[in-house]
Amino acid sequence: MAPQRLNAEQVHRSCDPEKFSFQTTADVDPLEEISEALAQPRAVESLKFGTGLQRYGFNIFALGPPGTGRHSMVRQTLDKRAKEAATPSDWCYVNNFEETSRPKVLEFPAGQGGKFADDMKTAILEARNALKASFESEEYQNRLQAVQQEFKDQQQKAFEDVNNKAREKGLSLVRTPNGIAFAPLKDDGEVMPPDEYQQLPEDQRREIEKKIEEVQEESQKVFQKIPRWQKEIRQKIQDLNNEVARYAISPLIDELRKKYADEGKISAHLDAVENDILENLQMFMTGGQQGQGVAGGGGAMPQLQQQQQGYLSGEDTDMDSPATRRYKVNLLVDNSRQEGAPVVYEDNPTYANLVGKVEHMSQMGTLITDFNLIKSGALHRANGGFLIIDARKALTQPGAWEGLKRALRSGQIRIESLAEMFSLMSTMTLEPEPISLNVKVVMIGSPYVYYVLQQYDPEFAELFKVAADFDVQMERDSGNQDMSARLFKTVIERENLRHFDRSAVGKMIEQISRMVGDGEKMSTKIKDISDLLVEADYWAAQNGNQHVSAGDVDKAVEFRTYRSDRLRQRIHEEIERGTLMIDTDGESTGQVNGLSILNLGDFMFGRPNRITARIQMGKGEVIDIEREAKLSGPLHSKGVLILSGFLGARYAVDRPLSLKASLVFEQSYGGIEGDSASSAELYALLSAISGAPVNQGLAVTGSVNQFGEIQAIGGVNEKIEGFFDVCTRTRKGLTGRQGVLIPAANVKHLMLRKDVVQAVADEKFHIYPIETVDAGIEMLTGISAGRADENNRYPEDTVNDMVRKTLAEMAENMRKFSRETEQGGQRES
Repeated sequence: MAPQRLNAEQVHRSCDPEKFSFQTTADVDPLEEISEALAQPRAVESLKFGTGLQRYGFNIFALGPPGTGRHSMVRQTLDKRAKEAATPSDWCYVNNFEETSRPKVLEFPAGQGGKFADDMKTAILEARNALKASFESEEYQNRLQAVQQEFKDQQQKAFEDVNNKAREKGLSLVRTPNGIAFAPLKDDGEVMPPDEYQQLPEDQRREIEKKIEEVQEESQKVFQKIPRWQKEIRQKIQDLNNEVARYAISPLIDELRKKYADEGKISAHLDAVENDILENLQMFMTGGQQGQGVAGGGGAMPQLQQQQQGYLSGEDTDMDSPATRRYKVNLLVDNSRQEGAPVVYEDNPTYANLVGKVEHMSQMGTLITDFNLIKSGALHRANGGFLIIDARKALTQPGAWEGLKRALRSGQIRIESLAEMFSLMSTMTLEPEPISLNVKVVMIGSPYVYYVLQQYDPEFAELFKVAADFDVQMERDSGNQDMSARLFKTVIERENLRHFDRSAVGKMIEQISRMVGDGEKMSTKIKDISDLLVEADYWAAQNGNQHVSAGDVDKAVEFRTYRSDRLRQRIHEEIERGTLMIDTDGESTGQVNGLSILNLGDFMFGRPNRITARIQMGKGEVIDIEREAKLSGPLHSKGVLILSGFLGARYAVDRPLSLKASLVFEQSYGGIEGDSASSAELYALLSAISGAPVNQGLAVTGSVNQFGEIQAIGGVNEKIEGFFDVCTRTRKGLTGRQGVLIPAANVKHLMLRKDVVQAVADEKFHIYPIETVDAGIEMLTGISAGRADENNRYPEDTVNDMVRKTLAEMAENMRKFSRETEQGGQRES
C-alpha cells in the first residue's frame, strides 16, 4: 500500500492567535524569573540542591548549549539564595613586623574591616602629632637637658681631675686637632713653647717626658670610662624617649584595643604596632628623614636606627610616607555594603583575577612591593558566597584551572605568582598568610567541556559533584505557549521594544519551534529568541507599525536568512545553469536525488545531491567511493556497510552475493558525514540491480537498518526546503509531481516554511512519510516492491523479484566463470 502524502496541517504546526486571551503583550504579565519560561525543572532543582548543600565538593557545573539561559537562571537562583545567607567577613592584610615578607591576615565582621582601617589611620596620624608635641614640650626638654648636663658634668669633672694631677707635676692638659695632649708649664704657669722646651737640658726633658707618661697612664684610665658613660647616657635618653613616646601613644592604642577587644588577633597586632613605633621613633617622627625629630644627646647619642629609608616612593604626607605606610591596613575585602552573601561573576578568570596578586612598583630601576600592594581576586570577593565563572575561559587561561582546584581542595586562598606556582622563578617576594575559603563555585560550560573534564580530570568529579543540565528544548503545549508570551513581554520591557500583537506572538512561537526543528517542541535559547524579537521590532519601525505584527516577524526571519544565504544562492544558480547536475523530472536508472545539509555556523540549509550506483559481477562488495577517496566520515561509511548486510540477508540466503557495486555522491568535492543518505543509496542500488527507473521528481532522505526499516534523521525541514527551492528554480518549476520521501518518524519534526506549506496545500509539492525500503522503492519506481512468500520468492515483475533474478543470474555467471577458470588452469598445468 502506497504511503499517503501529508497535508498542509501535517507539515507545519501553526499557532492559532485566536486562542490567546490577550490582544498584545501589553496585556501580559512579565516573568519574575526567566526559569519560569524555560521549563527546565531538572536544571532548576539541581541548582537548588547544589546551592543548599554546604559540603565539600558539592560545587555546580551548569552544562548546556550557549543561549539557553544558563547564566540568567544561575544568577537568579544564586541571588535568591544569597539574600537568605549571612553577610561574610571583611578581610585585611597588615604588616608582619617580625617578618615583613609574610604579611598577616585579619578577619572582621562585615563592615568592621573598613572601620578598623580608618581607625588605624587616625590613630597613627594622631600618634605622630602627639609625639611631636611631647618631644617639643618644655618638660621633655628640661629632662633631656638634665640627662645631657649630667653627662657633661661627669665628663668635665674627669677632665678637671686629669688636669689637676697634671699641674701637680708641672704639666697642663691641652686640646689639639689630634686630640688631648700634655705640655710642660713654665714657672709663671704658662705652657712652655716647643722651641723653649727643645732648649732644655736633655736630663730635664727626660724628666718631663717621664712625668707626661705617668699622667697619660692615669688619664687613660679616666678616659676609658667615657664610652661607658656615653652608653649609659644614651640608654637614659632612650628610656626617656620611650617613656615619653609610650605615654603619648599608649592611650591611642589602648582605645583601639578596647574597641576591638572581641577580635583575638587584633590585640596582638596592636601590640606589635606600638612596639615597632617605639623601636623606630626617629623614622616615625621624621617620616623617614634623618637629622630631625628626637634629640640625640648633643653628639653623645647617635641617631636611632633607620629602617627602610626610601623604601617606597610617594608623598611624605598622611599614610603614604615610609614611616607610616608600614602601619596601614590593606582592606582586601569590604562587605560593608553587602546584604547577604556575595554573588560574583568573573568575566575574565585568569589566575591572578581568581586568586589575587601582589603588585609591584618601580623605584630607581628596581621593582619593590609591600603588603599594601596585595590585591584581591574573585575568590576573595566571593568568599562566603557564590562565584560564577565560564568553564572554557578558565580552562584556556594558564594556571587558572589548577589554581581554582587547589583553592577548593585546600579550603584556602594562597596568593602567589604563576612563576612561583610552576617553579619558574626563585626571586624574593611576599608570601601573604592564606585566607580560609568557603565559597560555592558555579561553572558554566558546554556539555562537551563537562564530559571531557569528567573523563580526563579525576579531580573534577571530586570538586564538582552537582550537574545542572540545561535542555535546548521544551514541550510545546498551551501552558508553555502562554509562558512564552510572558517571556516575550519580559524581553520587550528589558529592551524597550514595541509590544507584539497576538498574531506576532503566534508567529514567534512557530519560529522557536523551527529553531529546534520539531513541531512538538520549542527552543529554550533565550538569546536567539531575544534577537528575533529585536529584529522584528526593527521591521515594525521601518513599516511604521505601532505594534509588531506577524508580517514583521516573517520579515525578520526572511532578512536573517537573506544575510547568510549567499552560498546557498550560488549553489542554486549553478544547478539552474546545469553546472551542478540535478534532475527534477523524468526517470533514470541507478540514480536518486539524495539530500544533505550544509552548516555554516548560524545558518544551515539543505541541498540535493545526485547519488548514483553501478553494478558488476563480483564477490558481494558494495564499494563506497567516498570512503575509498577518504572523503567520508565513519557514520557515512557505517551506513554503506549496512547496505551489504541488507542485500545479503534479503537476496542471498541460498546463494552467494556475487555482486560488486559502487556508490558515489556525484560532484561532491568535500567531506561527507552521516548516514541520512543510506536509504537513497539503497534505492539507487536496487534500481541499478533491478533496472527499474527512478522518478527524478522525488528526493529522498532517511537512514536504513539491516531490516530495511527507514530511520529518523536530522535537519528534515532544511532538506525538504532545499529540494523545494531547486524545483522552483528550474525551467519547468513545480509540476505537481515533485516531492520528498522522509522517514515517517520525522513527521512530528516538520515545521516547513510558509511557501512550502502553501505548495503542499495547492498539491504542487508533496511530502511522503516512508517506513520501509519497500514502500520507498514503490514510490520512486511506481512498481510494486513485492512481498516474499514462504519459499522466499517474490511475485513476478516486482522490484524485489527483478533484484533477486539479477543477483541469481550474476551468481550463476560467477559460478560458470569460476568453473571455466579452474578448467583453464588445469589444462595449462
